[in-house]
Amino acid sequence: MSSIRSSRHAVPAHSVSRRLLAVLLLCAPLLAACGPARDGEKPPAATGAPAAAPKLAVVATFTILADLVSNVGGDRVAVTTVVGPDGDAHTFSPTPADAKSIADATLVFVNGMGFEGWIDKLIAASGYQGPVVVVSQGIKAIRATGLGHSHSHKHDHGEFDPHGWQSLVQVQRYVANIADALVAADPQHASGYRTRAADYLQAIRQLHDDARKKFEAIPQADRRVISGHDSFAYLAEEYGLKFFSPRGLSSDSEASAKDVARLSKQIRSQNIQAVFVENISDPRLVEQLARESGVRVGGILFSDALSARDPRGRTYLDMMRHNIDEVAKALARTGPGN
Repeated sequence: MSSIRSSRHAVPAHSVSRRLLAVLLLCAPLLAACGPARDGEKPPAATGAPAAAPKLAVVATFTILADLVSNVGGDRVAVTTVVGPDGDAHTFSPTPADAKSIADATLVFVNGMGFEGWIDKLIAASGYQGPVVVVSQGIKAIRATGLGHSHSHKHDHGEFDPHGWQSLVQVQRYVANIADALVAADPQHASGYRTRAADYLQAIRQLHDDARKKFEAIPQADRRVISGHDSFAYLAEEYGLKFFSPRGLSSDSEASAKDVARLSKQIRSQNIQAVFVENISDPRLVEQLARESGVRVGGILFSDALSARDPRGRTYLDMMRHNIDEVAKALARTGPGN
């Protein structure tokens, strides 16, 4: 006896045909989508998440500024830097490749205050017609005269010292200006720019608080530092320091023998132990000062550029943390009994 039992009621053949036809009609679109495209036909469009919006092509004039822009822009920006790591913007000569980068950009970020003496000609040569964002706009600028330097060199930056990023307070205006510019250029991603800017500002404020505590522990009279050129006035202003330099605001200015002799005498008479070279400058002049004064060079400070070869200066926060730590340690050795 068979285990398979037949249906009690047979289904008419014409009913099966109608049902099969209905199934085929329902499946036809799916079968067409799975089949190969005919000659001359485009394959069906892929479904799923929409393609990501292209990144904003932006140019920053030097590495410190590029790092600030990258921190606010995140993965929404592709940043091209004009003056590269360990480069000196004071002596920089633009190339046709730099003009092309600017011509292709959506935004160009500059420090301003005469720091990039070559930027106006470069932008004009590129034919760029887009926004030029001056990130130092609105900071509490320090006048280039009367900074308390130990020399009388002329400088080429104009009325104000342009090194505003050396202040962890003033650089917060840089970050706000960068965020505003990115939001204006790419408003659909405004929340991302604002969030990243807020997070970055929090990290900057934390470092500023740490720095203030370090320097408050050092007597005011001992806060004297020698550096290669006058790029640390904003750092000095923030923490009650006194920087001296044989050069002016521009690293390519010349130091006179009289200035070098005066600084050497001052180092000895005031027991200044905080003597530093810079990552962008020829160290020989500072090394000469150290030899003549009988002190050792305390190390390197990052002034106008980040570094590709030294991890202590890879980012803006790394650079500032290193500078603050190095200066504070050197000043601690300067006090009485040291």
